[in-house]
This record gives sequence, structure tokens and C-alpha cells, in this order.
Amino acid sequence: MRLETILDGLNDEQREAVECVEGPLLVIAGAGSGKTRVLTHRIAYLIGHCGIPPESILAVTFTNKAAREMRERVEKTLGADSEGLWLGTFHSTCVRILRRDIGHLGRSRGFVIYDDADSLGVVKEALKRLNLDPKEYEPKRFRWRIDQWKNDGLLPAKAAEAAFDLDDELSVDIYTEYQKILTDADALDFGDLLLLTVELFRKHPEVLAHYQRRWQYVLVDEYQDTNRVQYELVRMLSDQHKNLCVVGDPDQSIYAWRGADIRNILDFENDYDDTRVIKLERNYRSTQPILKGASAVVANNADRHEKTMFTEREGGDLIRFFEAVDDREESAFVIREILGKNRREHRPYGDFAILYRTNAQSRSFEDELLKYDIPYTVVGGVRFYDRAEVKDVMAYLRLMVNPADDQALRRVVNKPTRGIGKTTVDKSADLAFERGLSLLQGLAAFAETAAARTANKVRDFLAMMDRLQSEFSARPVDEIINEVLRVTGYLASLEKEETEDANNRIENLRELCVAAEDFHIANVDNPDTERSELELFLDQVALVSDLDSYEHQTEVVSLMTVHSAKGLEFPLVFLVGMEEGIFPHANSSRDAAGLEEERRLCYVGMTRAMEHLTLSYAGERRRYRDLSYQTPSRFLNEVPEEVIEGVASRGGRTREQTLDDYAQSDDFDYNQDAGDGSGEVVPGMRVRHSVFGVGVILSSSGEGLNQKLKIKFERAGVKTVMVRYANLELA
Repeated sequence: MRLETILDGLNDEQREAVECVEGPLLVIAGAGSGKTRVLTHRIAYLIGHCGIPPESILAVTFTNKAAREMRERVEKTLGADSEGLWLGTFHSTCVRILRRDIGHLGRSRGFVIYDDADSLGVVKEALKRLNLDPKEYEPKRFRWRIDQWKNDGLLPAKAAEAAFDLDDELSVDIYTEYQKILTDADALDFGDLLLLTVELFRKHPEVLAHYQRRWQYVLVDEYQDTNRVQYELVRMLSDQHKNLCVVGDPDQSIYAWRGADIRNILDFENDYDDTRVIKLERNYRSTQPILKGASAVVANNADRHEKTMFTEREGGDLIRFFEAVDDREESAFVIREILGKNRREHRPYGDFAILYRTNAQSRSFEDELLKYDIPYTVVGGVRFYDRAEVKDVMAYLRLMVNPADDQALRRVVNKPTRGIGKTTVDKSADLAFERGLSLLQGLAAFAETAAARTANKVRDFLAMMDRLQSEFSARPVDEIINEVLRVTGYLASLEKEETEDANNRIENLRELCVAAEDFHIANVDNPDTERSELELFLDQVALVSDLDSYEHQTEVVSLMTVHSAKGLEFPLVFLVGMEEGIFPHANSSRDAAGLEEERRLCYVGMTRAMEHLTLSYAGERRRYRDLSYQTPSRFLNEVPEEVIEGVASRGGRTREQTLDDYAQSDDFDYNQDAGDGSGEVVPGMRVRHSVFGVGVILSSSGEGLNQKLKIKFERAGVKTVMVRYANLELA
């Protein structure tokens, strides 16, 4: 491949990072500086120009979505020449290693992967076995403590050595029992995927040597987000050849609460001799006022690599600041701005994002958006694979693969209802614990002595699971799901309900079948002969993260926390709730390290904006049913005066007055006719909505433009809209 093709479009610093092949390389990539472009072109350069076999390259990032985007870019450049490249997340990389080599640790390669809900269930079971009341000993607290130990690379024995007080010692006891339950269930949690890989490499250097020989070049994205066990994993894999390229930005390290350690990137030059450092300071996303304001805020931190971000984009609006009387006026102002720009400038709703520090702040904005029928999505809500009906079906699939999966069994043993209650499960669990059995085996043992009615129900369930496993587990995964829905009676039970909620659940299950069919098509030629398609599908689903499910929609406003917004960008951003105690958060504002992370989080939020950024603050806020008087965030004072302008408040006006005045201004024209031309609409009428599509009016209340309509849309389900704002047309 021609060198010009690979290096085309790169600036001088990006090109330098791409062409630096040997030895340790630290790329400090500021917000919007094109780090993904550098990584993908670097991979293309190694393969297409240097002739390095793709199978000798390991590229690691934090989300499947980012990995997928990078792979697509590399394939677009190299085509078939990129085949064999391993590009994935830390967790998917470790799953691949453990599926091959976990036997060295005396564990089965057929392990299942537990999600957060499963691991919380295991903590509760550990508390029960230790005779600890979960009402007194909060399970989530101990799960968090276990996660922290795993992020730090500590198994129970090492955690015991580090125990500081009686509470730590109790936590170690729970951790020890927790790990025993996982082992008995042949399961790993997310922390184990990383921790056991490092443990494998430590105890079996010959296994580590195999992967060191295989992956001669290691690239790591978002290095500022790595924890200690990820740091150790990267160090081990690159220890022999030192061909390690890490890309990241200390100013965007915002996940300390997940175990991320900013020292990993700040100390990189000390950890690796002869490190070459390249700074990407040219921003391709934001206007100069936004960039200057955000840079000025984060410059107040001490723990950072000094860099000077700049953009070649000329002009740009100043950062706007709105001081609201209270939180109601704040939300009214934001929605007024969105309505205005949508109407006057024909901005699609997908251009707008409302960012806040905590999820609880979304409610007032959602109320306003609903009131004016503006479509929106809350990012970070319930993921598709976290929806109850989807998790139920996935639990059946897990149980088919691994009958020792007690958490999966607890979830589905009485779904749909089949008369196997909690008492039966608890007695079976006690029996299983006494005899060293799995819960499934405990159920079978319990049925031998239970009353005939209960015993028959248990035996019917066991026979059904045996049938699913023996008859269907080798089929394509989409066929397996359809059989599970049929044989278990799960789909029939939902169909009997005949409710809107049940219909939505059925639609989700149909979507699951579509996902499974897509997986089957993509893996029909899969060379893995040791593991079934069902096992591979379960791995893929288990490794889906929150951000993997986010897809930008052009006609909905996005609402999300600043943490969820990392890696995204929007033309217009509203960063709201800029108040002491909220942003910076009260939990962090008294701690120097915590305050610096909050400031980095503010920098991340501000740099999501491409064209327009608005910061807002409310003088009064309703919190926990009380009215509190707020103080402007210290971060506001750190934005230079020359890049910020104030927006006049309509203080004292009610939310309704503010928006109704705006809605009735010349910018709006709601005087459209519907139906027979009288402006009235009636049940049974077919109408078209600009966002929700075609639907049938189910009911109406009120008169004229103030009519509220309940409409069943073909693709969006049942919605309630107001004629004044819906812009309905006859369909």
C-alpha cells in the first residue's frame, strides 16, 4: 500500500505518532484531537507499510463500540490485509485468553460471565452463608469493596494481608465466600476476567511468553482510564519487546470511582525508559471560545500534563451563562432554547444534548420536554440486555450451557409462574449447600422428599430444562431462543396478559431474536470448533457495556450524565446544575484529588460542545423535598470573562408563562387544521406525527388547539400529545 494513502489527512503531530514504530510511545491526545484517527492509521501503517503481520498486533480499548469503529476504519483502509488483527476491549481480550488457558488455574474453560445483578446476588448468598443480615450489612457496599480489591489486583488472600480494621476483615470473609460461590457455579464476574488473566500470567510464565511472542505490538486507547490490574496486564504483555503505544488524556480521567488510576498515564515516562511523548493539541471539534473556556478550567488542576489546545476554526459564539431563579426556570429556559433553535434555525433535535452531574437532575427537563411533546432519550437508562424479559431468556440460555449457574436458575425457576415459590428454592438451596451440590441438583434432591404437588412441579421444571439442553442447545442461537420462548411458556404467558406493557416486552423479545439471527449470520463460518454458537453468543452479550447501546438519533434530544457523554459530541450542549454541591459534587469537593477529578469532568462536559455551549445555574433548587439555596459552582469563576456572556433571566415568571409566551410568539404557527378543517380531531382518525409517524387516535379531551390526544402509533406505541404542539397531519 502506498505510504501517501495511509498518511493522507494527518497533521504533523498525528503523522509523527503514526510513524513512531519501535519502543514505548505516549500520545497525549486532547479532546477532539483525532486520537481514533491516529490509532487506526498507526495500525494501517504497521501492517500496510512496515509489513508487520496483523496477528502480531493487539489493540485494546474500553468499549465494544469504539473497537468496532476502529476495526471498520482499518478494514476500509487495508481490506483483507487486516485479517488476523486482534482489536477489542480489555474484557474481551481476557475472555479470549481465559477460554484457551484458564485450565492452568484448575478452572473450566466453559465458565459463564456474571453481570452486576448476578454478582450482587452472590454477595447476598455469601452473607446468608455467614449468617449476616443483609438489612444490617448492605450487599451493595460489600460488592463495591470486592470490585475495588479486584481493580487493585487483589485476590482474597492478598486482600486479607491489606486489611486495615475489623470492617476490612469482615469484608475479606465475605469476599472469600463470594469467590467460593463463583467457583462452585463455574462463573467469573467482570473483575475476575482481568484479575485471573494477570494471575494466570504470574503463575504460568510459559503462557505469558506465548502471548508476548504473538503480540509484538500493543496499542492501548483511553489509557487514562486504566486501573492497576489493567496496568499490570499491559506491562506484562509488552515487557519483552517494549513496543507499547498508549493514547490518552490525563485531563479526561474521570473514572476513579471505577478504580481508574490517573497515575498510570502521569507516570508512564517513569515506568518505561526512553519513552517518546507526542502531544496532539489541535482540536477538530469545538470553536475557540469553547476550547479556551474549557482549557482555562482544567488548567487549575495540578496533576496533569501541560498542553495548549487550539483550533483553526475562526469565530464561534461565546459560551452562554444563564442564572435561573430556580430549577424550574432553568429547565424552562433550556427547553425554550431548544424549541427556538429547532423552529428558527431548523435544527434537528438530535443536535441538542442536556448534560448533568447526577441522574436525578433529569426529571425537571423530562417534564418540560414531555409537556411540549419534544422527543428525547435518556442515555444510561435501562439497556436492552438489562430489560427484565431479555435477562429472563438469557438466564434460560445460560442454564442450558451451565446447569451449575445458580443465579440463572433463581431467576427463571418460576418465570413464568409455575408454582415453585421462594420457600421451595430456599430449602433446595440449603440442601444443596449441605451436600455440596448445585442449586439445580438441590432441587432434584428436594423433590425426593417434598409433598407430591410440589415435587411434581419441580420435576416438570427439571424435565423441561433437560429437554432444552439435550434437544436444542446445538442449534443456531435464534432457533434456540424461539424454542425457549415456546417450551417454557414464556411467550404464551405474555400474550395472555393483553396489556401494553406485555406487548412492549414481546417486541423486545422479537428484537432479541433478530439480534440472535444477525449473530448467527455473522458467525456461520466461525472457525471455533470447541465452543458452540450459543456459548459465543452468551460471551458477546455479557461483554456489552452501557455506551455500546447508544446510537445517535437525529430527531431526539439527548439527556445524560457527563460521565455518559464521554466520547460523544453534539453541536449544542447545555451543561446544567453548575452549583456547589452538585458540580462539583458534595462528595468530592472537600478532597483535593476528588475536586481535581470533578474539574476534569467539567472539562469533559464542556468539550462535548461543537458550536454552542450554555452553562446554567439555579439560585434555588428543590432537593429531597426541601428548598435549598444554591451557590454558583467555582468552575464558573474559572471560565475567562472574554469567552462568556450572560443571558438575561426572566426571574419571577412562572414556567408556564415563560414557555407559553415563547410558544405564542411569531416563531410558532400552531393554527393548522386537522380532520374536517374545523381544527377538531376525533377518535378513529388516522394522523401523521413528524417524529412518531402514522397512528390512530384512541381518545381525546379538551377542545380546539388545547385538545389532548391519546394516539397509538405504528412504530412508537401509545403517546399522549397536545394538538397545539403536535403538528399533526391527516394520514
